[in-house]
Amino acid sequence: MKARSSQPIRWGLVALATIWMLIIVPLSAAAAPYAALVMDARSGEVLHSRNADTRLHPASLTKMMTLYIAFEAVENGEIGLDTPVRISKHAASEPPSKLGLRSGQTIRFRYLLRAAAVKSANDAATAIAEAIEGSEAKFARRMNRTAKAMGMTRTTFKNAHGLTESGHLSTARDMTLLGRHVFYDYPDYYNLFSRISANAGVKKVYHTNRRLLRNYRGADGIKTGYTRAAGFNLTASAERGGERIIATVFGGRSTATRNAKVAELLDLGFRRAPSRVAVHKPRRPAYMGKVGGGTPGGFGKKVRLVAAAAVKKSLRPQVRPMPETAPVAIAAKDDIEAAIKAAQAVDLAAAVEQPREAGATVLPKVKPEARPEDLVLASVQQPAEDPVQEVVTRLSTSGGRNWGINVGRYPSQYKARKVLLKTALNEMSTLDGSLRKVVKRRAGFDANFMGLTRETADLACRRLQAKQVTCFMIEPGGGA
Repeated sequence: MKARSSQPIRWGLVALATIWMLIIVPLSAAAAPYAALVMDARSGEVLHSRNADTRLHPASLTKMMTLYIAFEAVENGEIGLDTPVRISKHAASEPPSKLGLRSGQTIRFRYLLRAAAVKSANDAATAIAEAIEGSEAKFARRMNRTAKAMGMTRTTFKNAHGLTESGHLSTARDMTLLGRHVFYDYPDYYNLFSRISANAGVKKVYHTNRRLLRNYRGADGIKTGYTRAAGFNLTASAERGGERIIATVFGGRSTATRNAKVAELLDLGFRRAPSRVAVHKPRRPAYMGKVGGGTPGGFGKKVRLVAAAAVKKSLRPQVRPMPETAPVAIAAKDDIEAAIKAAQAVDLAAAVEQPREAGATVLPKVKPEARPEDLVLASVQQPAEDPVQEVVTRLSTSGGRNWGINVGRYPSQYKARKVLLKTALNEMSTLDGSLRKVVKRRAGFDANFMGLTRETADLACRRLQAKQVTCFMIEPGGGA
C-alpha cells in the first residue's frame, strides 16, 4: 500500500520537472536573446550579423562609452589624469563589480580609468561620470549626444556603468561601432583594455576576460558585460598580420560559451576579410564637452578652462603721444631694406651665441653687414616702466600667428628656460613649432610660448591647466 501511495507523488515530481524544463528554462533564456556582429575594423565592412539591430541590454559594454568620454575630457583639458576625484556616496554605493571605493575618499582620475576598463568597476564608472559632468544624469545625456554623433542610432544610455535600467538599451551593431571608435579615436589609451592586470591605486585589479586575451592569438580587448537581463556580453578585437576584426556578442549563456562563440566569430572574420584593404578610419564625433566652472555638489574637480582663465582686459599698450618735433626717418627704400636685413642678421647672430640646450634650433653664424651711414632712424623715447629684454630660445615657424601663452614667472633666466623646455616636451602636440621666449621683467623672468593661433593657444592652456600647470593666454600685442 505504501508503494502504491508513493507512486503518484513521484509522477507529480516528474511532471513538475517537465514543466520547469519546458516552460521556466525557455522563459529565462528568452530574457537574454542572442545577437552578434562581426566587422572588419579597417574598412567598417560588416562580415557577419545576426539580430544585430535588436535593442538589448548592453550591461558593462556601456563602459566603453564612459571611458571614451573620459579620454575625450582629458584630451580637451576638462580634467587631468592626476586630478584628485572625491568619491560621492552615490558612487560608493554602486553594487559589484566594484573597486571598493568609500564615500569621501579621494583618488586620482587615472586609477578610476584603470578600474573601469580592466575590472569593470561600477563605482569607478560612476565616479568618472560625476568628476566630468557633476552628476551621472548629466553624464548620461552627454553619452547619448556622443552616441548620436557616432551614428549609434539605436542606443540609449541611462547610466555610466551598464547595470540594468529601464530604457538603457543598445545593439550589437552600435557596440561594434563604438569599439571601432575607441580603437581609432584614442589609440594612446586603447592599451588599457588589453592589460591583464593594473594598479588601481587602492589595489591591483585583474581583467574580467583575461582568459580570452591569453588564449586567442592577437586579442587585445575590448570589454565584457554581464547582468541577468543581458546575459554574457562581449565586444572583442584582435589583430593578425595587419588585419583587425571586431566582434560583438549579446546574450551568451556563460563566460566559457561566450568566449568560445567570440573566438569562432573572430575566426570567421579573419577568413572573410580581404588580406589587403584601404583603411578608412571612422570620423571622430564632434566634441560634446562644455566650458564650465566647478562641479555641482562638490564631487570631483572640473578644471577651470581657458575661456574663464583668459586675460579679460587687453594688455595692448596705448599709443604714446609723439612730440611735434620728433625726427622722421629719412632714407631711400633700398637703404631701409638693407638696414632691416642688417638688424635681423645681428639678432640671429646673438641668438646663436646663446648657450645651446636640448631642443633648441642651431643656426649658422652670420656676419652682420655694416649699417648704411646715411640712414637716419626715428628717435623714440624708451618707456620708463617695465623695460623688456627678450631671449629667443627657438625660432618660430608660426607663419604670422600672433597669440601666445604664459607658463609662469621665475627668479632666473635659466629657470624660465628650463620650464619652457620641459613644458614643450610634455605638450608637443599643441606647442610644436611655437616660439619659446624668456622675457625679463622687474619682478623676474616670464616664460612664454609665442607664435600660436588663438585656437591652439586656448587648447594648449586647457591641456596644461589639466596637468596642474599655471597658464594664461597672451593676446596679440599683449606684453609678449
